[in-house]
Amino acid sequence: MRFLKGVANVLKAVWVKGQRSTTGKDLVVGFVAGVVNVLLTTPLWVVNTRLKLQGAKFRNEDIVPMNYKGIIDAFHQIIGDEGISALWNGTFPSLLLVFNLAIQFMFYEGLKRQLLKKRIKLSSLGVFIIGAVAKATATTLTYPMQTVQSILRFGRHRLNPENRTLGSLQNILYLLHQRVRHFGILGLYKGLEAKLLQTVLTAALMFLVYEKLTAATFTVVGLQRAHKH
Repeated sequence: MRFLKGVANVLKAVWVKGQRSTTGKDLVVGFVAGVVNVLLTTPLWVVNTRLKLQGAKFRNEDIVPMNYKGIIDAFHQIIGDEGISALWNGTFPSLLLVFNLAIQFMFYEGLKRQLLKKRIKLSSLGVFIIGAVAKATATTLTYPMQTVQSILRFGRHRLNPENRTLGSLQNILYLLHQRVRHFGILGLYKGLEAKLLQTVLTAALMFLVYEKLTAATFTVVGLQRAHKH
């Protein structure tokens, strides 16, 4: 989260260059930062997901379980058995989920900008609430895709006749359809409450910490410049 926020602000500083920021620009910056984040971190998420779920029993017999001794062994087995591209399993839905990050960033910057326009000084509680609202909105809108993403990251699927990972748009739509078929529309949001508790609090705290660090940095830089003059 801090990495993503840092990338977003670097891109924003380079692109905007003192110009007036808009909702559209915030969305584009958030999207680009999200793409960079996905491409760099997906291999780690794939390994992390498989390590956490190995040994678990699943009702869905279509998913093939895997066993790993540790992080290095997981990387070794995945590359050896499935090819290096398997480390980017679920990249397609992850890229679609960049909209989660883009929406979150857009809502956060938009709400903050509206408050600043009204000359309302943002308190720590204000930053926390804005961050929480932004993350809750983004998570709720994109949660069905996150469910598919988790399935793809876990491993191979027996329904795939060519024994490849399910990464195409057609297979993503198939998994969504299967979810609705077995659990109904609400099945797309199964576990959303736990996800909101996890991500909303984390994101809100990260935004708060980031704003505090940014303010402290600008204060130090300002004092140094004043001292030189």
